[in-house]
Amino acid sequence: MNSSDEPKGTGNPQAGAASSAPASIAVTAVEKAKPRSGGGGKTPPPPPPPGDDSDGEDDGMLRMSFLQHLEELRGRLIKALWGVAAAFVVSLTFSNELWNFVSQPAVQALKTLGYPPTLKQITPMESFNVIWFKLPVLCAIFLGSPWVLYQVWAFISPGLYRKERRWAVPFVLTSAGLFILGGVFAYFVAFRYGLTFLLSIGNGNHVEPMVSITEYFDLFVNVMLGVGLVFELPVLIFFLTLLRLASPAFLVRHSRYAILIIFIIAAVVTPTPDVFNMMLFAVPMCLLFYVGIFAGYLLVLHRENRRFPWRRVLTIVLPLLLLLAVVGYIAITRHAITLVPHWPFVSR
Repeated sequence: MNSSDEPKGTGNPQAGAASSAPASIAVTAVEKAKPRSGGGGKTPPPPPPPGDDSDGEDDGMLRMSFLQHLEELRGRLIKALWGVAAAFVVSLTFSNELWNFVSQPAVQALKTLGYPPTLKQITPMESFNVIWFKLPVLCAIFLGSPWVLYQVWAFISPGLYRKERRWAVPFVLTSAGLFILGGVFAYFVAFRYGLTFLLSIGNGNHVEPMVSITEYFDLFVNVMLGVGLVFELPVLIFFLTLLRLASPAFLVRHSRYAILIIFIIAAVVTPTPDVFNMMLFAVPMCLLFYVGIFAGYLLVLHRENRRFPWRRVLTIVLPLLLLLAVVGYIAITRHAITLVPHWPFVSR
C-alpha cells in the first residue's frame, strides 16, 4: 500500500515531533519577548514621577562628615564676626550721638526725681571704655543681627529638606525684627520705668544717687540683650515645630508649665524686685509664646496641605481694630491726650 493512501495525521511520529519543535521554540521566544506583568496578567502600574518619591527630599539634603560640619561652622563664625566688625566700624563713627541716645533714660529719670541729670566718671579710662568701645559693640550686635542670623540659617539649612529651605528669608527677617523689637521695648518701656523705680527708692531718705557710667551701661546692656533674646521665643518655638521636636498641641497642653517658666525668667531678667516690673516682662513673653504656637500651627497646616481661615478671622479682628482706632481718636481729640515717647506713652 502506497504512503499516499495512508490516513491523514498518521505519519511518522518522529517526523511530527521534529516539525513541532521549531513551533514550540518560537512560541517560547515570543512569550519571553512579551513584558512580564504581575497580578494575573494585568498591566504594570506606571513608574512614579521623579518628584513624588520619598527619596526625592533626601536628595536635597547635603551629606557632610563631622569634620566637614566643623569646617562649615568655622567658616560661618568667621563670616558672622566680619559682619559684626563692619557694623562696629560704622557705629564707632557715631559714638557721641549713640551715647546721647543711650543716656537719655538716665537723664530723664534723674530729672524726674529732682537730681542733677549727670552720670559720674570714677576712673580715667571709664568714659573711653564705655563710649568708644562697649557702646559701639552693643550697637554692632543689633545692626549685625540680620547677618549673624543669616549665617546661623546657612549652617542649619544643609540638614533641612529642599522645600524647608524656602524659610530662609522669613527666618532672617523675623528673627532680626523680633530681636530689634525687643531692644526697642526694653529701651522705651522696661528700662526707663525700672531705672526710675530703682533711683526713687532712696528719694526722701537723705540719699542722693551717684550713678557711674560703667554701672549704668552694664545695667543697660543686660536689659537690652536680655529682652532682645526673650523676644526670640516665637522663632524658637517655630524651629522646634520645624524640626518635629515639639508640636502646637503639645505646647498648648503644657502651656501652664511654660507660663511658670516665663514668670521665673521675667523675675530674673527684671532689674527691679517689684511685681509690676516683672509683669512688664512676663506679659509680652506670654504673648510671644502664643504667637510662636500660632506660627507652628500654620506650619503644621502647610505640611498637611490645609489652609487657615484667614477671612473668618479677619472679619472679627478688623472691626475690633477699627473700634480701638475710633476710641483712640476720640481720646486724643476730645480729651487732649497726646502720645509721648516714654512710659506710659500718653499724657494730658
